[in-house]
Amino acid sequence: MILGIVGLPNSGKSTLFNALIRAKKAEVAAYPFCTIEPNIGVVEVPDKRLDQIKKIFNSEKAYPAIIKFLDIAGLIKGAHKGEGLGNQFLAHIRECDAILNIIRGFENPDVPGEVNPKEDLEIIKTELLMKDLETLEKRIQKISPKARTGDKEAKTELEILNKLEKILNEGKNIFPIDQKDFTEKEKEILKELYLLAAKPILYVINVSEKDLNKISFESLPENSIYISAKLEMDLIDFSKEEAQEYLASLGIKESVLDKLIKESYKLLDLITFFTANQKEARAWPVKNSTSVIEAAGMVHSDFKEKFVSAEVINFNELKEFSSYQEAKEKGMVRLEGKNYLVKDGDVIYFRHG
Repeated sequence: MILGIVGLPNSGKSTLFNALIRAKKAEVAAYPFCTIEPNIGVVEVPDKRLDQIKKIFNSEKAYPAIIKFLDIAGLIKGAHKGEGLGNQFLAHIRECDAILNIIRGFENPDVPGEVNPKEDLEIIKTELLMKDLETLEKRIQKISPKARTGDKEAKTELEILNKLEKILNEGKNIFPIDQKDFTEKEKEILKELYLLAAKPILYVINVSEKDLNKISFESLPENSIYISAKLEMDLIDFSKEEAQEYLASLGIKESVLDKLIKESYKLLDLITFFTANQKEARAWPVKNSTSVIEAAGMVHSDFKEKFVSAEVINFNELKEFSSYQEAKEKGMVRLEGKNYLVKDGDVIYFRHG
């Protein structure tokens, strides 16, 4: 699962990326397109439950869930026509499962232009929508001749394409949450198109450290997070205690980075289940509504092929006991079959032949 970091040039994408992966991997400069080829980084998802599970099982090591972030070159007005890095930029977004849209909210004498988050957001939204309309137009031109011959399947597809085109022409997105009334056929066509407007988006307003918790821009989406990417990157070399002290000296209660990572995880519609023994405790990211047999296959292919049943206890129940064995003796561990849907926080032991 990959989350793409997009935004206009010099909005702070690479700075945020470096803060997320806790390394100075991506070049940061006050000029457009210092990122050309996308950088990719793996980020651990903070989860206090894993530490507690490690203690309960007396595990030697703990491995958190991870997600991937892609730092993509800056988008400019006219990208859908090939301006800037144009189609190359848009192709990289298509590879992502969701988008972090970073918006500049800080002043910098080296960066031209006024701070205008609403306008920046509209430029990005327009470019993505225009590219999607171009994709739909090509598909419509391809399928129309066949539909005119009376081909039933082609006619159905053309109706769906026209419906999607109408939605995009109205300036709307087609996020998963907006697809609840779509038929299975409509969802199937939508999936094939890889439309940018169908990807979930989290908006990240990048402000200066002095403005963090003090500034709020109007007319921005509800799912917006304010963050100071530079501040978060400055904390890379600090210990946890030093970072807390430094933030406190600035009047900031805590780093926003962990919240951003957790929100990104939710944006991908991921939940976490756990496996544990004396050797290791591990957090596994899976899509919401994943069956236990599919989860078994993530841990080991043999577990799926030879699946018998699963011992399951949710963390909220397990945390009340000093050991897994005690929870079993009290009858709190239940057996589930292959059709069971994994819940967030489930601790699972897979029984296999």
